[in-house]
Amino acid sequence: MNYQESLDFLFNQLPMFSRIGAAAYKKDITNTIILCEAFGNPQNKFKSIHIAGTNGKGSTSHMLAAVLQTAGYKTGLYTSPHLKDFRERIKVNGQMCDEQFVIDFTERIQPLIKEIQPSFFEITVAMAFEYFVQQKVDVAVIEVGLGGRLDSTNIIMPELSVITNIGWDHMNLLGNSLESIAVEKAGIIKKNIPAVIGEYLPETKNIFSEKALQQEAPIVFAQEKRYVANWKNEHHLLTVEVADTHTDERMMYHLDLNGLYQTKNLLTVLEALHRLRLLGWNITDETIKLALSKVKKITGLHGRWELIQQQPDIVLDVAHNADGIRQITEQLEISDYHHIHIVIGMVKDKDAEHVLALLPDTATYYFTNAQIPRALAAEELMHKAKKTGLNGTNFPNVNMAIDNAKQHATKNDLILVCGSVFVVGEVNI
Repeated sequence: MNYQESLDFLFNQLPMFSRIGAAAYKKDITNTIILCEAFGNPQNKFKSIHIAGTNGKGSTSHMLAAVLQTAGYKTGLYTSPHLKDFRERIKVNGQMCDEQFVIDFTERIQPLIKEIQPSFFEITVAMAFEYFVQQKVDVAVIEVGLGGRLDSTNIIMPELSVITNIGWDHMNLLGNSLESIAVEKAGIIKKNIPAVIGEYLPETKNIFSEKALQQEAPIVFAQEKRYVANWKNEHHLLTVEVADTHTDERMMYHLDLNGLYQTKNLLTVLEALHRLRLLGWNITDETIKLALSKVKKITGLHGRWELIQQQPDIVLDVAHNADGIRQITEQLEISDYHHIHIVIGMVKDKDAEHVLALLPDTATYYFTNAQIPRALAAEELMHKAKKTGLNGTNFPNVNMAIDNAKQHATKNDLILVCGSVFVVGEVNI
């Protein structure tokens, strides 16, 4: 079996949430426990940090990994889904895992796959944990796939648990209220393990506090510790002045992740790092500043208000739910352009009408779909958009839509590609 054959097996033989949606989601961690036991429970052989949340967990994970790596720790990073290459999910010090490791692991696990029929995600979690042990990482930053309580990653016993925020997403799996969604996310809070909550809402704060109390886990709310005093965006760097809520002591940070919404993630990251320092991790202020200024270079993060071309500017963003799109519209309000062209595609299990209603009706739209079964057909998305007052044309693939947008855009216009991780992943520019 070569690398491509291994990928074909993983993608085609196993239920994959990113392709088929809810049918691939397993609401317990039994299979993950069995898979990890088969490899000697690798999750217990390295230190870890666990990250959950509706939005921002990917950026937060990459920022933390960048800082830990810059501080001299050999750092694993597990995230999902990938944009271009499967191996983006499993990295050590910013480098994707080896192709040969993927081949070897897939071959070793095949008999067990036939026996217990795990999901794609369950396999990749076990694969990541085994790779981190083989690579002898000092610490691994582990991003939750979906929810928290029943997520496959929730078999780790981390140094720190981080929940970025709570918003409306995956309601068909996590519940139809913010409270029920918060309960699922709070499931990563463990006995005596410190927890950092990024943003909270009035209806969710008590859920986190009560869970922490049950688990005797120290809990801190990042938005109560620091605030953004000022910011500016220039030369593709986001400069943020952060103030301590109690002392008003201020510090400047330069982020190469220049979406305005990264200011919220920054506050979460800074509090998480403060907690790690209290636990004895050697992380200096200078290290934090240096790492945050080059997160993309260190970790290979893409698709977060990412400028990939100029005149016209083309920006990619993986925002795909209501909260994410709301942050995008806030970004558009501070962006400089003559006219906005929006290339958008979504998946079937998102609340498309709610998302579309948040977008500007002054934009020109290019509706499209990724080449996965879970994608909402471009024509159907266009019809939904018309009901909310958005007009445009539909295209059968992402790059055709972008090419058409470029034909209609002037050099001072902005082309935004958003709505789905899978849409951004198919961009060829």
